[in-house]
Amino acid sequence: VQLQASGGGLVQAGGSLRLSCVASGRTFSNYDMGWFRQAPGKEREFVAAISRTDYRTLYADSVKGRFTISRHNAKNTVYLQMNSLKHEDTAGYYCAAKSRYSSSYYIASYEYWGQGTQVTVSS
Repeated sequence: VQLQASGGGLVQAGGSLRLSCVASGRTFSNYDMGWFRQAPGKEREFVAAISRTDYRTLYADSVKGRFTISRHNAKNTVYLQMNSLKHEDTAGYYCAAKSRYSSSYYIASYEYWGQGTQVTVSS
């Protein structure tokens, strides 16, 4: 699976962005999808995930109530709507795909990764 993330940019605190990740190469509905982020000097961390067909969602506590993950299987796309952005949300955001029925919280569960898109929130 090839993953291409887009939609990052510079936004003021309190603003919104929507990230997109388009998948190609394999049947998209066979994969759970996740978003992770990595700030400079920090480890990559889980942000949100959505299951492949029943669209169950998971969120990190730090983004609950502000971020929404969704997917459109016919368009091979997963989205991350980010509202009420904070300076601490500044990071590179990566989409990932997994076919295994393993925990969606762990980086090691994911087989495929996109290249990342930068989100910068000015305070």
